[in-house]
Amino acid sequence: MTGWFFAIIQTFCVVLFAPFLAGWVKWMKCKLQNRQGPAPWQPYRDLLRLSRKQVVVADIASPIFRMAPYIVFGITVVAASALPIFSTQLPTAALADVIVLVGFLALARFFLALAGMDVGTSFGGMGSSREVTLSSLAEPALLMAFFTLAMNMSSTNLSSVVFHLSQSGFTLAPSLIFTFMALVLIGVAETGRIPIDNPATHLELTMIHEAMILEYSGRHLLLMEWASMLKLTLYSILIVNLILPWGVANTLIPQDMVIGAASVVAKLLVLGLLLAISETMQAKMRLFRAPQYLGMAFIFSLLGMMSHIILEVQ
Repeated sequence: MTGWFFAIIQTFCVVLFAPFLAGWVKWMKCKLQNRQGPAPWQPYRDLLRLSRKQVVVADIASPIFRMAPYIVFGITVVAASALPIFSTQLPTAALADVIVLVGFLALARFFLALAGMDVGTSFGGMGSSREVTLSSLAEPALLMAFFTLAMNMSSTNLSSVVFHLSQSGFTLAPSLIFTFMALVLIGVAETGRIPIDNPATHLELTMIHEAMILEYSGRHLLLMEWASMLKLTLYSILIVNLILPWGVANTLIPQDMVIGAASVVAKLLVLGLLLAISETMQAKMRLFRAPQYLGMAFIFSLLGMMSHIILEVQ
């Protein structure tokens, strides 16, 4: 029961921290651009404001349009709860298989794309088409990166992978370097950040995620925005705990859990700063160049697997 209690607390903390991470990245970008910018906790105010607004639904909207925000948010929460965040010994580790995680994310994207096309607006259909196109390129690269980690650690369970990485010490294995580079590129694309997408604009020629949720309002928009922030946090946790697994607890001792939580928060804040610097230094690329970007991520994943087979297998 102690393990399940910590698992619930961990999930609650991650869901609650997600808006702050998004606000932290935006605040750091404003500081780097010599602008005042909103406070890091501004997303909480925006979510609270949306919770007080009335839900407006088109007359031609089907039940899928109404259910999609709850499904997308719920699936994203379940995916985040399966990650080894504060400790690798939580009972939710059984769900932390890479295939299951990719399946959860694909299912949430499926309902998000359906919701974008449901009302029949041109923007919604355009955004859904772009989202599915990019996901068809990102998911193979993500699976290839996970399979490379699985070959290194002899397991497809993320908790086992993080545990072995934290116990193995600091290593510069070529396969892991290529894999981590691929994960960073995929994480940027999957969360709709620059250079793939710009979450701060609503330009019809460039937007992807925002185009699918233009018809939502009130608590429905709240859930969609919160799910997007949670997805950013999910990929950020995945990257920092795989690249820098040290600090993550390997027990259920409360003191170790507190140290694991503090280390993860510190790593996320540093990653948010690096993301803000990256987005400040580069512009959004054209949409037709996105396949080249994701193709590079797939090549990195493939190079990681090949380097493991050629150089590291005894």
